[in-house]
Amino acid sequence: MYVSETQVRVRYAETDQMNVVYHGNYAQYFEVARAESIRHLGFTYKDMEAMGIIMPLVELHTKFLRPAHYDDLLTIRTTLKELPVDHRIEFHYEVYNESGKLLTIGRTVLYFIKAGTKEKTTMPPALSDKLAGYFR
Repeated sequence: MYVSETQVRVRYAETDQMNVVYHGNYAQYFEVARAESIRHLGFTYKDMEAMGIIMPLVELHTKFLRPAHYDDLLTIRTTLKELPVDHRIEFHYEVYNESGKLLTIGRTVLYFIKAGTKEKTTMPPALSDKLAGYFR
């Protein structure tokens, strides 16, 4: 299992009139956490795109337990529970506030796709090699 953590501070523009983070912003929070999770491995989306692989999002699930507010420092824990063996990769998220309270949980599924042909493919070996040690 691979786990990483990323912090994001809630900006005023991300809140509604109730001073609560608008639900649509969690997709962006998950994207930031996912990109940083891969970056922690020494790999980036940009690297993948240079290899001709793109990763469209095909599923997004979010469950809101408690609200986040303006200026909260959120910690997003990103987990890969399984090493991908085919064209799909599944990320799990837990969002915590500074007090350590769990606010939101989520899950995204992305596909590995060849940029030129839009055919499903597998994870690039360079990324798979970096992740393999976490799943032994």
